[in-house]
Amino acid sequence: MSTRPIPTVGTRAHRVNGAVADFFANHPGLELGGVGGFTVERRTHMEIFAFHKTPVSKVCPIGEVEFTAIRGPHGTVPIRVLYPSSGEERRKRGQAAALIYFHGGGFSIGSVDEFENGLRLVAEESGCQIYAVEYRLAPEFRYPTQLDEYSAVIDWLQGEGCAARGVHPDRVAGGGDGAGGNMTAAVCLRRFDQGTKPLAAQVLVYPLARMPFDTPAAMDSNSGYYLQCNGIFGFADNYLPRPYGPSPLDRYVSPGMQQASELSSQPPAAIFTNGFDPQRDVGIEYARKLQQAGITVHWRHYDDLTDGWLQMGPWSNAARNATRELGHEVGLLLYGETQ
Repeated sequence: MSTRPIPTVGTRAHRVNGAVADFFANHPGLELGGVGGFTVERRTHMEIFAFHKTPVSKVCPIGEVEFTAIRGPHGTVPIRVLYPSSGEERRKRGQAAALIYFHGGGFSIGSVDEFENGLRLVAEESGCQIYAVEYRLAPEFRYPTQLDEYSAVIDWLQGEGCAARGVHPDRVAGGGDGAGGNMTAAVCLRRFDQGTKPLAAQVLVYPLARMPFDTPAAMDSNSGYYLQCNGIFGFADNYLPRPYGPSPLDRYVSPGMQQASELSSQPPAAIFTNGFDPQRDVGIEYARKLQQAGITVHWRHYDDLTDGWLQMGPWSNAARNATRELGHEVGLLLYGETQ
C-alpha cells in the first residue's frame, strides 16, 4: 500500500518475471491487440484461460457459485456470483461486502469464464462476494452500452439484489482490469455527475485510465509481452461510436484526463500497476491525481509483471501472490480489515 506520494511514472525491472516469461514462451499465440485481430484473440483467450481448461490441481476453492442475471437497459445481463467461505458469517448477518467486476480485454475480448479462477482467490482472500458481469462486448455493442449495464448492476445490487444475498448496500464496490478499470473509473464519475448513489470503492487493476500515447511505458512496453501498445488504439476504435460519438478526451472515455481538482468526489481506490505494461504510467498518473484530490488510494506496483496476471495464477507464483494481495486490498477497502 502507498503511504508516500505516488510518483508520476512507474519503474520496470531489468527483466520480466521468469515464470511469466516461460508462460508466454509456451503460449506464443496469446496476445492482446495483436495483428490477428480481436475475433482470433477471443478464441485464443478462451482456449487458454477458460475455467474448464484450468487443471484441477490449480482450481481455487470457493464457498458457492451462483449463476443469475438481471434485465438491463440493453437486454439480459448475466452475472456470476462468487460467495467466499471466508465471508459466510457476514453474509448471514447482512453485512457482507460485494465487488462488481468488469473484466478486461480491450472492451472487445474476454468472458467471465476466463477470470473466474483468479476472482475466486480474490473473494476468499477478501471475504467479499464478487459479482462478475458478462457485459456486452465491442464492436458489436459500443459505448455507452457497457457503462449503462455497469450502472444497472450497481443499482440492482445496492437495491433489491443485496438483501437476498446478505450484502450491505453501503459496501458495494466496483472493479476491473485494463478496459474494465477504465469503465470502473468512468462509471464512478458518471454516477457522481448523475447524482446517483456512489460505489463504496473502486478497484483498478492495471487500468487503461486514458490512451497511453505520451508516456515512457508507451515506448518501453510497446511490444513484446502480451498487450501491444499500438493495439490499444484499435480497441478504442472498436469501443467508440461514430458518427457523433464522444471524443477520446471525454470524461467517461478517458477518466485519467481529468485534473485532480475534478476528482475530489470519487470513492477510495485500490490501484495496481505493472512494470512491463504499456498502461503502466497512465494508471500511476490516475492514482497520483486521486491522491492529490484527497482520496484514499492503496497503490501497489509490480515492476517485473505484465498485464494479465489476474489470469496467470495457475502458471506463476508471482501472479498468484499478486492476486492474493488484490484480495487483501479489497478487504481493507470494504471492511477495514481482512479475514
